[in-house]
Amino acid sequence: MPRNRLTTQEYLDGIVSNNRTILSQAITLIESKRKEDTIIANDLLSKITQLESNSLRIGITGVPGVGKSTFIDTFGKFLTSKGKKVAVLSIDPSSQRTKGSILGDKTRMAQLSTDELAFIRPSPSGSTLGGVANKTRESLLLCEAAGYDVIIVETVGVGQSEVAAKNMVDFFLLLMLAGGGDELQGIKRGIMETADAIAINKADGDFVKAAKKAKVDYQNALHLFPPNENSWQPTVTTCSAVEKMGIDKIWETIESFERLVKGNGYFSKNRIDQNVHWFHELLNTRVLEKLLTNQKAKEQIQLKIENIEKGIEDPSTAVSEILDIIF
Repeated sequence: MPRNRLTTQEYLDGIVSNNRTILSQAITLIESKRKEDTIIANDLLSKITQLESNSLRIGITGVPGVGKSTFIDTFGKFLTSKGKKVAVLSIDPSSQRTKGSILGDKTRMAQLSTDELAFIRPSPSGSTLGGVANKTRESLLLCEAAGYDVIIVETVGVGQSEVAAKNMVDFFLLLMLAGGGDELQGIKRGIMETADAIAINKADGDFVKAAKKAKVDYQNALHLFPPNENSWQPTVTTCSAVEKMGIDKIWETIESFERLVKGNGYFSKNRIDQNVHWFHELLNTRVLEKLLTNQKAKEQIQLKIENIEKGIEDPSTAVSEILDIIF
């Protein structure tokens, strides 16, 4: 057995005892595509899902340049100052050409990265849509087993498929900027509808007035959206991560949200719905992987591509015939 691969029980014991080195190794294990690693990872996850957790999952997204990492650094330190253990799963965009990523979030979260109550794990987004990494959900479960009270998922940034991150957190915070033109046109309605709160960051110095105006605009826009299933009315606030202003108000909002959804039963229902959604996503992914690695399927796919290139077959018919052959 390779030196860095422990037994399932050793991983489990290390995680539960909050050994951050073993927690990091376990996340590396579940991110691995090696068959022997996958066997241990699945065994570990099956044991971890049986453990109880009282964690709160918070997703944070925002427009480019909004200062997500700086905000999380300040917000995380605010939480640890209250004695809360905080885990941050930050996603770095991967190059579609080289597949590489910078993974520089630890350097951008200088305060939090040295905090004994915090754990930061950057991961490359790879080819996964939705602003999250391929194994973000599994990493989240490992952090919960390690006893972290608040788990923050920092997404790549706002995009059309960014809403995928909403399906793995309890509270979704959208960071915005003011003074950059018509704010309401600068972001798609879909992402606003998923937000449980909007925080206008960098509301300091010359931008205070613009931030207050943007707050009113967003509040008016949110009232046009249909009511949420969880009975929560999304809020809009202003903050400055650099000046450490408004951070306490955001936490108060999150606590109010948590009390409401736990009180009306939505919190548990949402977690169950997310697991079912996760199951369907994994099933779709694994079926596609099996299809693309099956030799018979690969031969048929290549044949269909050649026919399409020759103009003797259309894509829709080609896909239907491949599925009929394989299944």
